[in-house]
Amino acid sequence: MDSYRKIAIIVGVLFITATVTSILSSVFLGNTLAVPLSLNAVYLNTNNVLIAVILELIAALSAFGTAVMLFPILKTYFEGLAMAYVGLRLFENAFYILGVICLLVLLTLSQQYVTVINASYQPLSNLMLALYDWSLAVGTVIIFGIGSLTLNYTLYRSKLVPRWISLWGLIGAVLVILYGLIGIFTLNPNMISSILTLLAIPIAIQEMVFAVWLIVKGFNLSLNCTRSVK
Repeated sequence: MDSYRKIAIIVGVLFITATVTSILSSVFLGNTLAVPLSLNAVYLNTNNVLIAVILELIAALSAFGTAVMLFPILKTYFEGLAMAYVGLRLFENAFYILGVICLLVLLTLSQQYVTVINASYQPLSNLMLALYDWSLAVGTVIIFGIGSLTLNYTLYRSKLVPRWISLWGLIGAVLVILYGLIGIFTLNPNMISSILTLLAIPIAIQEMVFAVWLIVKGFNLSLNCTRSVK
């Protein structure tokens, strides 16, 4: 039981870390990547972009860490779903890394641009920005939503946390998937920064409630107290 308690605390901290660093990343980027993209603005905000890169990497590792830490517990209930959750988090991480690479390429282009003032860099920078936006829309929105759907369905079935938390998570996951799909089918990944972000708020709040619950209360093992983490 002590192992379950430690895992619950670690997972809670990782969820909070992933959310906080992701939000801070957006804060540091600010309007640096606003359309139309200005390579001068990117260059002038080099330090902020680098900080955002570090924060996004921390967010990615923390998010994947939640799946790794939860796997030994979830697999005792639904091994297939537990493996699916790990796989989805890994897939989500790949898009996180792609986004980070795009930011670093934009930094390089901005440095080259201010040195030689070559207008030919602008089309490539626009392409990198589009790739960054699409990686957010597909990876950190839709794939994240599917992962949340998988996790909360598993939690709902196993009753490891109160069902109102997992039900909240299921609803929030569906809303965030809808949010991503609207952005894709309107061919406008920049809708991530529009009023549609309201659709992402329920799952964001739910994850924080879930994290705090794990840290304070831990998992509900009363229905399956004979199982143990191996």
